[in-house]
Amino acid sequence: MRRSFDGLALAARQVVGEDPRSGALFVFTNRRARHLRILWWDRSGFCLLCKRLHQALFRLPSPGAPSDRSVVIDARALAELLRGVPSTRRAMRENA
Repeated sequence: MRRSFDGLALAARQVVGEDPRSGALFVFTNRRARHLRILWWDRSGFCLLCKRLHQALFRLPSPGAPSDRSVVIDARALAELLRGVPSTRRAMRENA
């Protein structure tokens, strides 16, 4: 999660194969799914939202095929993604 505006825009172009200035939101997470960054273009420049969850994880949608590098989601799925889900360790402590 060291990439900033230019690095994430480059990843959107090279890895996902999309134009980062298309108006789409590009969501990036770290391997542990605790850090999330969303990059988008608002006609005057790039915007970057960063969110780090303390005791939860981001539940990422599954791609249609293992070779897919991107997933298209709607506003509801994005809201659920940003909410996060309790991590397994925390859920186990609360149920004990």
